[in-house]
Amino acid sequence: MYTGIVETGSKRAAALGYPTINIPLTDTDVSGIYAALVKVGEEEYEAVAFADQRRKLLEAHILDFSKDLYGWNVKIHLLKKVRENKKFTDDTDLKEAIMEDVAAVRAYFKK
Repeated sequence: MYTGIVETGSKRAAALGYPTINIPLTDTDVSGIYAALVKVGEEEYEAVAFADQRRKLLEAHILDFSKDLYGWNVKIHLLKKVRENKKFTDDTDLKEAIMEDVAAVRAYFKK
């Protein structure tokens, strides 16, 4: 489980319709896209999480969630790896991959 204060990121995913929360990532052994649970206070939410070693951030897109969490202390529990990281040359390909990741994570939580 990873814990941190939500900080501002590049907002690239938000511009594509998939806003994320970002916390610092110090674990150098984690990479890829995951089905995850995000705990905010006493509430838990399903999420797609992305371990970004280049920027040293753990990002999470909380499914069906729209609250502003900047400055909040959150916990992110990575449950199942969906895929490895991949570099995208354009936003269209990135958005398509995010859509597939969200579908895979929703399917994981339906089981």
